[in-house]
Amino acid sequence: MITGAGTIMFHSLTNEKEDSMARRVLVKIISLVFVFAVLVPALGYAGAPGFDKKEIRIAQWGPQTGPAAPWGSVARGSDLLFKMVNDEGGIHGRQIKYFIRDDQYNPAQTKAVCKELVERKGIFAFVGGVGGACGMAVKDYLAENKVIWVAPSTAIKEYVFPPNPYLFGVYPLYEDEASILTKYVVEKMGIKKIGFFYQNDTYGQNGLDGCKQRLASYKMDLVAEIPVEPGEKDLSSQMLRFKDSGAEAIIMWVNPTTATITLKTCATIGYKPKWISSNTLSDFPLMNNITGGMWEGVITGGFGVPPTADHPLMNKYREAAKKYAPEERFGTFYLAGTLYAEPLVEALKMVGPDLSTEACLDALNSIKGFQGIGPKITWSKDVHQGTDSVIIQQCGPNSSYIMLQDWTSNDLATWK
Repeated sequence: MITGAGTIMFHSLTNEKEDSMARRVLVKIISLVFVFAVLVPALGYAGAPGFDKKEIRIAQWGPQTGPAAPWGSVARGSDLLFKMVNDEGGIHGRQIKYFIRDDQYNPAQTKAVCKELVERKGIFAFVGGVGGACGMAVKDYLAENKVIWVAPSTAIKEYVFPPNPYLFGVYPLYEDEASILTKYVVEKMGIKKIGFFYQNDTYGQNGLDGCKQRLASYKMDLVAEIPVEPGEKDLSSQMLRFKDSGAEAIIMWVNPTTATITLKTCATIGYKPKWISSNTLSDFPLMNNITGGMWEGVITGGFGVPPTADHPLMNKYREAAKKYAPEERFGTFYLAGTLYAEPLVEALKMVGPDLSTEACLDALNSIKGFQGIGPKITWSKDVHQGTDSVIIQQCGPNSSYIMLQDWTSNDLATWK
């Protein structure tokens, strides 16, 4: 009995000790899990500083699929310049590691891919980025995380006014471009009855504002201004309204798919106004292809040297594309991505080997008159809109580029 009781007591004490040890181990495990959960995101948040001794991480979102997929080549065009830079030894010994994400031209998806890129990949800077609404959806997020954003692939005044210390605009403001194009329509083409067809977002609204600002200087009004949602397929009612308004010219601020439906709809109702568009539809071979040859004669703005031009940098990029991206069509949208990346590469070279976000910001703010294949760019701490200049061109036979007017600034711009 005594032996039995002693054995029972021994086992009881042993179990208590084991339970106590198990509890202590469990507490330690829980504590470690908690520390891991709290610290690892912070430690793994490579977005600060977004580079190391071997690489600089740069990213871009863009519609690789969806209604604006023709603009998807913009993101791929930036990769051309980065590959050229890397093959030449990088920037002060660092290679550029480049990430592209498909946001399908959907602001909610833009938020998701940017969050993933910033918080999981650790991005030093973004370049390009198609879509006014898409960009507005992440503008504040990028600034809050101190991520530099150079050359959004849209040009809306909300990006740069008031100045965002981390955002630098290259693209001429839609308001400026629309003002310049409207002046051309009135003064050079002699047309007074003008309609404006615009995408119902900040992109389209900014274009409309610039057109109306210019018309106000002539004491004129639009005969019709009609919005369209990005995914609309049936545009017959809108086109009939333009026809009934007597508009002799229609300025479009829409995406490629909408523009295609627009021209085809007007052909079916026998309506043939003069067509003018923002530079977002200035890839003539592409637009001629998707419209079935209907783009010939359309006048657009232009924010870069035409891809067929005999220009030193353009010739260099054309040869590089044969090596690095033979599968890509060497067109305006593709080259836009290269254009957007040029000033960021220039700033990174200016910084030198001691890279930091602050040093790169200082370099960007000191750029004066830089010109790649786009307009001359000038930034300061007080003004982050780099230019207000566009060229005016027309789609000629076989999708050729006919220059109508060289680089022109907006004489009504109030921000300069």
